[in-house]
Amino acid sequence: MDRRLLTTIYAWLLLLPAMVLLVAFTHYPTVATFWASFFSTARGRRPASFLGLDHYRRMITDDPVFLQVVWNNFLYALVTIPLSIGIALVMALWVNERLAGRGFLRMAYFTPTVLPMVAAANIWLFFYTPGFGLLNQIIALFGGPDVNFLGSPETALWSVMAVSVWKEAGFFMIFYLAALQSIPPSLKEAAKLEG
Repeated sequence: MDRRLLTTIYAWLLLLPAMVLLVAFTHYPTVATFWASFFSTARGRRPASFLGLDHYRRMITDDPVFLQVVWNNFLYALVTIPLSIGIALVMALWVNERLAGRGFLRMAYFTPTVLPMVAAANIWLFFYTPGFGLLNQIIALFGGPDVNFLGSPETALWSVMAVSVWKEAGFFMIFYLAALQSIPPSLKEAAKLEG
């Protein structure tokens, strides 16, 4: 048998276990759920019947929660993505300059990215806890009312957005910093001379 063919077969055999798991636990459930969404739920002796797009029609027209969820997702993406990217660019420009403690700043900016979400949640719980959290303590210093940041519909989404931006900005910063450091020093000098 040809050596090239053996290498190809060997590569596919190495990929096979991962592909089987991927199909079994992601692709198959997705397709099966999508297919099941066209049928009613089987109850007792009554079998499932084909409903077509009725579930989707009811979800869009009759369910106010669905529309609120779509709006929240849209707002979340509209706020967190540009804000994370903008803050990351500013951070990258700052830590790219020659300044004392540059390594510490880079580490401090990137640390939220590598923190597990459970640890990040506990850190932000310290800020958001009603009555005892750091933010409520600061608000109380100025005579403001106690705010339940995660329990109020007006502030919950914005509070989660703040955590998300804090956690993602360091990740984007690494890419901008790598791009900034790939610029040759001669181009930087020429740009300074040209103004």
